[in-house]
Amino acid sequence: MSSLFGALHTAVSGLSAQSTAFGNISDNVANSQTVGYKRTDTNFTDYLTTSTAVTNDSGFVAATPDYRNDVQGTIASSDNATALAISGNGFFQVTSASTNTTNQEVLGTTTQYTRDGNFTMDKNGYLVNDAGEAVNGWAADSSGVVNQTTMAPLKVDQSAFQPKATSSVTLSANLPATPSTTDAQSSQVNVYDAQGTLHTLALSWTPDTTASNTWNLSVSEDGSTTPIGTSTVTFNDGSVAGQPAGTIESVTPDSGGLTTGGTGSAAVLNVPLAGGGQSIALNLGTFNKSDGLTQFAGTAYTLNSATQDGIPPGAFSGISTQSNGNIVANYDNGQSRTIGQVPIVQFANPDALQKQDGQVYTATAQSGPATIKTAGSNGAGNLVTSATEGSNVDIASEFTKLIVAQRAYSANTKMITTADDMLQQTIDMKR
Repeated sequence: MSSLFGALHTAVSGLSAQSTAFGNISDNVANSQTVGYKRTDTNFTDYLTTSTAVTNDSGFVAATPDYRNDVQGTIASSDNATALAISGNGFFQVTSASTNTTNQEVLGTTTQYTRDGNFTMDKNGYLVNDAGEAVNGWAADSSGVVNQTTMAPLKVDQSAFQPKATSSVTLSANLPATPSTTDAQSSQVNVYDAQGTLHTLALSWTPDTTASNTWNLSVSEDGSTTPIGTSTVTFNDGSVAGQPAGTIESVTPDSGGLTTGGTGSAAVLNVPLAGGGQSIALNLGTFNKSDGLTQFAGTAYTLNSATQDGIPPGAFSGISTQSNGNIVANYDNGQSRTIGQVPIVQFANPDALQKQDGQVYTATAQSGPATIKTAGSNGAGNLVTSATEGSNVDIASEFTKLIVAQRAYSANTKMITTADDMLQQTIDMKR
């Protein structure tokens, strides 16, 4: 009789175990399209009642979850420019974000981990994923230098880009050795003051008819007919060793506010802008070298390039991500600035992380402590930009498991009905 009752007990535990497996399968199938979802398989464990060399009483079976957090899903490209996917080991560290009764964003205090990197910028500037979790990272200072000592939710500063006054202009051009005209030959370069206001410097070159290999430079600002100043630039004729023909021999300010500048062999003129307070170093190259302004063969003035280091103000236009985890703010003046970096967090036993709502996990004693690393370093996974990681659920495999669970459940119900029939037959023996 004990074996019959034991068989009933065992079969009931089998029903419970297969129900648990069915629940895990159902959860997996339902989340087969959830970004960053990790499937849960089922382990079955046999527990004994009595087992000796001569006796084996039926026991029962228990189902326990088998988390597959370390199995990567398929990485697919996304039209979301701020989406990130981890290829390899690791997780994103995130903090829950919610809205209070006054419509203000409130960040949670619990640190969590996820593979859902479908990040977008919310109304307060935080980068949050599909579940509303704000990604944590290392913040960068105003110059874009990342501080890797403190992790916090990354918030995008959407203020305007601070303008930078022009401090230097670098000219690369060739004045003709045999000019076809004695008229002034001009080029212009745009520069900026401290407020980001655009100014135009006009550089006019006129050949000196009284001295060979000599040109007169006149610098004016914003179309003014009164120049800021003038200077004489003389080129080598090649008669002196170490002074190649066509390279700058001397630069001599003649009138106005132009002064010589630079150090060593640099051919530099200091040009003060109107209103005072700002002087621009006009870099003509290096004395006795052909790395800037030259006088070589030709009949016309040739401007190769005129660059300056000033930056106009710019309005925030959006953000982008880089494969090293950098979050970059972009501005409509063509400038960009790194505002933070997203690292990768690893665990010794990621399958032991505790699942929470929203495809996130919390650390446990069995998972080990979190180790924070730069993407792609020391075994950490690489980041793929404009991409998301799909669920690691295989629908075909789940349906196979479903068939097995269904058949096992049916078999256990058959065991119960058979044990019931046998008990009924035992009871009928007394009649």
